[in-house]
Amino acid sequence: MRVLSDISVGAVAFVNRVGRSWLSRTSGDGEVRGQELAILRRLALVSSVALFAVPAGLSLVTSPAVALPAGVATVCAAFLFSAVGSIALSRQRPALHPAEAVVVEHRDLMLESAFGLVLLLDPQGNVSTVGGRDRTEFLSWMRNPLGRGFVEQIHVSDRIVFLQAIDVLRQGRDAHSADLRLERSAVVGADDQFVHVRMELTARRDGEGRLAAIVSQLRDISQDQQLREDAARKAAEAESANDAKSRFLAAVSHELRTPLNAILGFSDILSGEYFGKLENDRQREYVGLIRQSGAHLLSVVNTMLDMSKIEAGRYELLLESFAIEDTIATCEAMLGLQAKEKGLTLTSRIQRGLGEIVADQRAIQQILINLVGNAIKFTDAGGAITIDAALADGMLKLSIGDTGIGIASERLASLGQPFVQIQNDYTRRYAGTGLGLSLVKGLVGLHGGNFSIASAPGEGTVITILIPFDGSGAVTMQQPVDVNRPVDFPPRLKHTVEIDERRNKELMNGPAKAEIA
Repeated sequence: MRVLSDISVGAVAFVNRVGRSWLSRTSGDGEVRGQELAILRRLALVSSVALFAVPAGLSLVTSPAVALPAGVATVCAAFLFSAVGSIALSRQRPALHPAEAVVVEHRDLMLESAFGLVLLLDPQGNVSTVGGRDRTEFLSWMRNPLGRGFVEQIHVSDRIVFLQAIDVLRQGRDAHSADLRLERSAVVGADDQFVHVRMELTARRDGEGRLAAIVSQLRDISQDQQLREDAARKAAEAESANDAKSRFLAAVSHELRTPLNAILGFSDILSGEYFGKLENDRQREYVGLIRQSGAHLLSVVNTMLDMSKIEAGRYELLLESFAIEDTIATCEAMLGLQAKEKGLTLTSRIQRGLGEIVADQRAIQQILINLVGNAIKFTDAGGAITIDAALADGMLKLSIGDTGIGIASERLASLGQPFVQIQNDYTRRYAGTGLGLSLVKGLVGLHGGNFSIASAPGEGTVITILIPFDGSGAVTMQQPVDVNRPVDFPPRLKHTVEIDERRNKELMNGPAKAEIA
């Protein structure tokens, strides 16, 4: 056996040496190709066997003296003819370009290491090859996708999406994606019947640009789909809660404002002593407290309703030209007495020649009342409050500054959110719903303006508002306007009995103090 092995190794070495010498002389570039050398080795092996078989066969029909040379000559001739013909044919075939070889290698690498499940499809959507790094995981719950097996696993409603994606590639696009639902082969436990996948399709075209094949890559997006469904459900729940809040506020509007108007009206009648004198000052004080408490409660209700309208996009701005000096003067007249009783100085500084602005006068007045009222609330006796108005780059700049308790920097971001107040020892001494700044920000936003706060604890607060001077930034209504006209703030009371105009004005600017929510 060892002798035969040595003989075979020596024979192969001899064939390789002779073959290389011959092929190097016959090739144009002197290069010996491994494919041609392999052809010579195979032919030499076959010929070595034929050298014994052919003469032995011929000796059966003729004499050995004739059979031996004839057989050897026949085998040698056949070897040379086969070698020359086979090598000539191999050289006529177009050699695989190195770049194409790299493409084939990369394609095989993609089928093995690309994430997800990789499928090679024909132009009709039939699967010819399955690969991908995660194919084992996918095939654990899928049926065999080869042929039409993949299409049959797609949810019936999504099959048209799959066919449309292929048609998009057929029409010329190089890539497309589609979200599909694939049916599980077996549903176990809490598993869903369908798995959500995202399919990325890439076209492979022939020399004429026609679609020859499709490379598709599948990724499981069930978790993403679950997150989207959860977000949609929470959004629907939030919308339902917001509708419930709106219905609640509508009920509050009807159930509270109607009796409050009666309370305020009758308290005005009692304080005016229209049907007889009150017995003593204690009675007059109690009637005044009833009137003041009713006005405060009505202002809270009105503020909540205004916030609801702003959030729903149903707050109507009534743009008009007016002098900002008059609005600031009205605010000073309404809150001046309140500031004086607390020992505060309330002043205003208005740029000369400011002229008229275009805005909702009632909304601007409401903004000033809320901001000045908050400044009065959080400023101790001996402090000062200023209202500045100026024109800057086509914007009306309103600044309300105070020397009050100030706000910590970490709390500034939360200001302006509904029902949020500064949680410290100062705010606990004062009533309020935390809607004042939220309402101000909403009204400023409807005018297309900006709202900013600068403050430090113990150093006071400056709130700056910028509003387009010509009203160009005002937001238009996108929903039908509520049939109820916008709530006035301070409230314009509807009395159950008619009181003359002079008395109304006197009550508005006099003893009845504005309460800030």
